[in-house]
Amino acid sequence: MPIGDRYKSTMAAENWDAVIIGSGISGLATARLLADAGKQVLVLEKHFKFGGYTHTFKRNNYEWDVGIHYIGGNLHKPNSFLRRLFDYLSNGNLHWARMDDIYDRMVFPDKTYDFITGKGAFLETMISYFPKEEKSIRNYIDLVDQVSKKSLSYYANKAIPGLLGSLAHPFMSKPFIKYAALSTKEVLTGLGCSTELIGVLTGQWGDYGLPPNQSSFGVQAMVARHYWEGGNYPVGGSRMIAETIIPGIQSRGGKVVLSTGVKEILTHKGKAFGVHLENGDEIKAKMVISSAGVKNTFEVLLKDKKIGSNGNVKLDQVQPSSGYYCLHIGLDKSAADLGLNNANLWVYPDYDHDLNLKNYLDDNDQPYPVVFISFPSAKDPSWDKNHPNTSTIEVITIAEFSKHKKWENKEWKNRGDEYEGFKESVSQNLLDVLYQKSPETNGHVDYYELSTPLTSRDLANYKEGELYGINHTPERFSQKWLKPQTPIKNLYLTGQDIVTAGVSAALMSGVITSSSILKRNLMKQFLN
Repeated sequence: MPIGDRYKSTMAAENWDAVIIGSGISGLATARLLADAGKQVLVLEKHFKFGGYTHTFKRNNYEWDVGIHYIGGNLHKPNSFLRRLFDYLSNGNLHWARMDDIYDRMVFPDKTYDFITGKGAFLETMISYFPKEEKSIRNYIDLVDQVSKKSLSYYANKAIPGLLGSLAHPFMSKPFIKYAALSTKEVLTGLGCSTELIGVLTGQWGDYGLPPNQSSFGVQAMVARHYWEGGNYPVGGSRMIAETIIPGIQSRGGKVVLSTGVKEILTHKGKAFGVHLENGDEIKAKMVISSAGVKNTFEVLLKDKKIGSNGNVKLDQVQPSSGYYCLHIGLDKSAADLGLNNANLWVYPDYDHDLNLKNYLDDNDQPYPVVFISFPSAKDPSWDKNHPNTSTIEVITIAEFSKHKKWENKEWKNRGDEYEGFKESVSQNLLDVLYQKSPETNGHVDYYELSTPLTSRDLANYKEGELYGINHTPERFSQKWLKPQTPIKNLYLTGQDIVTAGVSAALMSGVITSSSILKRNLMKQFLN
């Protein structure tokens, strides 16, 4: 059976229980879990590829991921929650490769710090770097553990609909919100951490998009703990996620279609009853589930602005996250021949991440506040067989959408010489960073291509090309309305905006949304 379905206008006449907007991991997980419950589901994807930020693209003999660089969560352990969930959704057809013991390497001008697999190893390594701050480090590790555990009931509370969910909120959600409502810097300063230690411990801030003074400690704790047992990578690349989940939806009578954009969510008297497509067709359904992000859902897809401005939906309390540049690089030798290992590099100009970001935003000639360098072909054991004598690298940094406004109304791949010249300048800057930190790559770059916030806007359909949906500020985690249920009957949300950034969280949102719709706890079957 081919993966996915071609859209046909006859689909509009079919009897759908659920229309799901978007084929990212959250939409696909929701579709599969609802299909398991006997629901007829239709997943509509605007892009010409499945998977949202899990899709890949090819140029020449190279292939790159657009959003996945590594996943933690004990995926290497067959009985871990995340592995069991992925195995279930993919019918055991999605396989994982564990990264080396050093999964992240923090590179500062004066020193490099390794993040090593295993909570104990991580703790001891940090103490070896900062022996005078042992107490602060131990207290930090303990607090990360506590806060991460408290997040479980916080997210479970989101799945409980109506009055019962509201009544459970004080004891299910507030213990986590107590810490999530504080900035990362507030908490770490309170633990007595030095600027240098804060800089190292928050070296993964690019995984959620905000530096310590702006980010919620809740997201810092969850991301840090997520990787304590190391990183993993999907064998065959991130496209395998959608390619192994979609057949399970199809075999249960569901359909997943490409190049089928939704123009409007149809409502009548406060109830959703279907969608109006960009091609003019109307599709009716008993429920609509949006994984398009809260901003897209309420500001773009709901044409009745009274609904979007409902007092229960406080869009003014959340802001879009940052855009980014990603330089996709192809090299003419294998990772082994070049001596590339699979640890990610995080390159910083100084230990004060907030100041680094401010300096760059004030003057783009200042050093990039963060440069993330990933070696995907070194992480994928199937790469050399499928792409012999080649390797790939991705170099990523922060980008402001405002810097690209002059080209925002020009078509993808046809934005003119000035835009291409601008991209070439950014590309050379990022290549310079790569050559400084990985000199063995110099002279072996065969191909490169830069994606910008405009690329992300056009292909991922985020208005400002943001990578992480809404920002992970302390205020975000206090928003009760960021949950599957909306003020509009039969309209539900799923995706990273109702949980937090990352593939694992987006996957989890599918479980939360499906649990809310079906009114039963679907998490239990994946827990030991």
